Amino acid sequence: MLSKRMIAVARGRALQSSKHLTPAAISRGWNIANVHARRAQFHSSRLLQAETVKVPQMAESISEGTLKSWTKQVGDTVTADEEVATIETDKIDVTVNAPMSGKIVKHLANEEDTVSVGQDLFVIEPGEAAAAAPSEGEKSKDTSEPSDQQVDKKLPSAPTPEGDKTEGGRLPPGSKPEEKGESKKEDKVKKEEKPKKEEKKEKKEAAPRPAAGSRGETRVKMSRMRLRIAERLKESQNAAASLTTFNEIDMSSLMDMRKKYKDQVLKEHEVKLGFMSAFAKACTLALKEIPAANASIEGDEIVYRDYVDLSVAVATPKGLVTPVVRNAEGMGFIDIEKEISFLGKKARDGKLTLEDMAGGTFTISNGGVFGSLYGTPIINLPQAAVLGMHAIKEKPVVVNGQIVIRPIMVVALTYDHRLLDGREAVTFLVRVKEYIEDPRKMLLAP
Repeated sequence: MLSKRMIAVARGRALQSSKHLTPAAISRGWNIANVHARRAQFHSSRLLQAETVKVPQMAESISEGTLKSWTKQVGDTVTADEEVATIETDKIDVTVNAPMSGKIVKHLANEEDTVSVGQDLFVIEPGEAAAAAPSEGEKSKDTSEPSDQQVDKKLPSAPTPEGDKTEGGRLPPGSKPEEKGESKKEDKVKKEEKPKKEEKKEKKEAAPRPAAGSRGETRVKMSRMRLRIAERLKESQNAAASLTTFNEIDMSSLMDMRKKYKDQVLKEHEVKLGFMSAFAKACTLALKEIPAANASIEGDEIVYRDYVDLSVAVATPKGLVTPVVRNAEGMGFIDIEKEISFLGKKARDGKLTLEDMAGGTFTISNGGVFGSLYGTPIINLPQAAVLGMHAIKEKPVVVNGQIVIRPIMVVALTYDHRLLDGREAVTFLVRVKEYIEDPRKMLLAP
């Protein structure tokens, strides 16, 4: 669109060049110029026509979400593919990006509103984002507009009470106006405020004292992810015939191996060697022996799998998520550690996708990182079992008839009794115990 400054400059140049023209010629030329200006304004406005952006497709199983926040407000400029809003679903957070560079003209939904796929979300006006902020050169040019288009910001100062003693209503340099009248008014105001303050103090002293301690309450709306987690956990309790078995593992051998090789692994592979990779490998080997722990129930059928997609529980600010390590049965310690580290970082950054969390066959939950000693993990349906790791504590144990102090971890296996019998569940946990207490056995496993 044509700016006022451009029109003003055009008028000024037209007046300068019309010194030798008759008034009728000037009027006729000005009318023609106005017609062309209106046409240019019409065509430029059509080129900058605003566009309505809709809620994008999120996933096959997700049709709606909660508009959690507006990253850009009305009037803000954006570049193409820049984040404008965040929509929270029961599984992941979806970002809505600008389809082009321009300016946000209008929001069509408020924060915490439920929005569905295809719904109008916001209006954007195309344009270059960099052009929104005028440069210093343009600002200086604006000050050189014709005088008839500028507003004089320096208004004449109001006349002073001592105008007869000054020149043009201004005080001579070095002199100060008398402040006697103002000081008297301030004294009166202060005297009037003193009795009011005294009355307020008396009222405060007369009021009853509140009870000791705070009794405030805060209500926060549950996020969609938290609601979904609650629904899934309750569904697991209601559907599965859950039972938990426990065992103790001597962690001495695994801790010695980790202490010996952790620096070398970190230097060569740029990943920390932890306990999770050992437990993951031990579980994949035990699942080959006890395939029912890797199965699931679908209708009136049991589905057995010859692969292991390992779900790893990760705590995030928004709730517990379980990204999946695909085909863990074919990975070594280093590969498992790299994949767990990568998925854990994505989970904490809130960048997990549905593909990262879909299709697990067995779950490992490590509550020991938070100091848990015992616990009964809940099955992640439709899986058949979940292994719970806990904190390592030194305990007195009997070894070869001698009482010694050893680092002990309590592990728990919660399993669906519809699929696994007690014999199979206990055998599985004993195999994991044997592999961890002597990691060399993992090399001899079939």
